Amino acid sequence: MIITDTHTHLYSPAFDDDRKAMIERALAANVSRFFIPAIDSTYTEAMMQLEADFPEHVYLMTGLHPTSVKENYKEELSHVEDLLSKREFVAIGEIGIDLYWDQSTLEIQKEAFKHQIKLAKKYQLPIVIHCRDAFDEIFEVLESEKSDDLFGIFHCFTGTLEQAKRAISYNMKLGIGGVVTFKNGGVDKFLNEIDLKHIVLETDAPYLSPTPFRGKRNESAYIIKVLDKLSELYSASPEKIAEITTENSKAIFKI
Repeated sequence: MIITDTHTHLYSPAFDDDRKAMIERALAANVSRFFIPAIDSTYTEAMMQLEADFPEHVYLMTGLHPTSVKENYKEELSHVEDLLSKREFVAIGEIGIDLYWDQSTLEIQKEAFKHQIKLAKKYQLPIVIHCRDAFDEIFEVLESEKSDDLFGIFHCFTGTLEQAKRAISYNMKLGIGGVVTFKNGGVDKFLNEIDLKHIVLETDAPYLSPTPFRGKRNESAYIIKVLDKLSELYSASPEKIAEITTENSKAIFKI
């Protein structure tokens, strides 16, 4: 059984004390494909080191996270463009809009989001979307950029069934993580109405630990709890869920 974690921040300082042991725990649990989203230029070196340390398992994205869209966002976008010109990445991500922390940057967040979607199209790469308190704004941008060459993953999907269907209409898979195990998460109420071909697994480690680890540091090995929950929701074996979601990840990342 091969399990794919499509979204995990393994370079996070939260893992500085036990990164190798934490990754080995995941590998022992059959989690062997780790897709690593970018945040901003301050993490680039750590991401490259992670790839160098685990070349057979780690796949890097590049991009500017919406909460890092500040006054210097054009410099940060230039950094992304520079990286794309020098080497290959599997996706542009995570990108999008976050209105939970700061609503005052909405316009430049939208500008950065659109700019990076255009980069993804130029390089024929998927996008990985971060959306927090911003479904309407995200959909507005996706509608304006809608095309056959726009595709990717709606990371940490926590919306409604209607929003799930709309995300899928833009060629997005739904990234399902720890929230699906929460009593008040909501997604578990309708997820089995979505065909498994639209689903990928993720942890967002070190954030959003699944039950029973909620509130503690998340790690990629805990994706097993997400897998088990989907097995329950879809009345399918964990092996089948792992197989389908890994194939879905390969369709997106082309690797």
